[in-house]
Amino acid sequence: MRTRWCAALFALACLPALAADRLPALRARAQEVTVSGLSSGGYMAVQVHVAHSSIVSGAGVIAGGPYYCAQGSLATASYNCMNPGGWTPLPSVEFLRAETEALAAAGRIDPTANLAAARAWLFTGTHDRTVYPAVVIALKAYYASYGTNVKLVTDKPAGHAMVDEDALGELLKHLGFANPPAAKAAGNIAAFDQNPFAGGDAYAISMNDTGYVYVPKACAAGGCRVHVAFHGCRQNGEDFPRDAGYNRWADTNSRIVLYPQVVARSGWCFRCWNLVYNPRACWDWWGYTGAQYHTQRGAQVRAVKAMLDRLSARL
Repeated sequence: MRTRWCAALFALACLPALAADRLPALRARAQEVTVSGLSSGGYMAVQVHVAHSSIVSGAGVIAGGPYYCAQGSLATASYNCMNPGGWTPLPSVEFLRAETEALAAAGRIDPTANLAAARAWLFTGTHDRTVYPAVVIALKAYYASYGTNVKLVTDKPAGHAMVDEDALGELLKHLGFANPPAAKAAGNIAAFDQNPFAGGDAYAISMNDTGYVYVPKACAAGGCRVHVAFHGCRQNGEDFPRDAGYNRWADTNSRIVLYPQVVARSGWCFRCWNLVYNPRACWDWWGYTGAQYHTQRGAQVRAVKAMLDRLSARL
């Protein structure tokens, strides 16, 4: 009897958590998506932007670096792409651009010519000792090499954290949020099940079972643009969607805000039959989900694109 109970408990532990509601089909605009994020979320925003530049028109990046900086290596991510130094230099923009062009030629990402029409707003605090300013400056050089309309803020005495309301406003205005924010958010933050967008098992790719979406009242009838906001490491959960500051801007600018979520994983998953090392709930910008993490084939990039497809559906 005890053996049967243990087996039953083990089986239950291997099942996904009870699902939230389905992400609604809101007839959102499939083009002119914008993205933003902090730290690992900033790196993820860049990955989604470059991989899907035919539909993503701009990116806001706080304490994040250039596309494919880590080159599939946790050590490179931790040193060269966060705290570069003499023995661990940042990859050159020329090298990263050559890698990007090779991926575009192979059809793994959208044509890079799209980046010339894009906009990017970048921020690094003068007191940031987690991701050095040189990393964000390298991202500016990467975008500038493609002719992107890029603005870099480097003179604020900030550490490694989400920007304040004023800076977030500057980020969003650069990405096309023309109207000032509402005094109070009046829309709805809804939880949704991320499993259908991750091959049926979000945990397998270190994504949470639950994501969030903010829908202004004006967007219930369709036709709104979408902004994707990527949290930083250890910022998963309800606080970021509620408190990061996007929703008041979304109300007055007819933007749906998608808040996808990752979850901490550190070890083997018997249900998933894979090993993932992501103990701080960071987005995959160094390859813990596989070698194609930074391309359209990347598990998390693919999941976010599927969410965007769902929001633009007319069901």
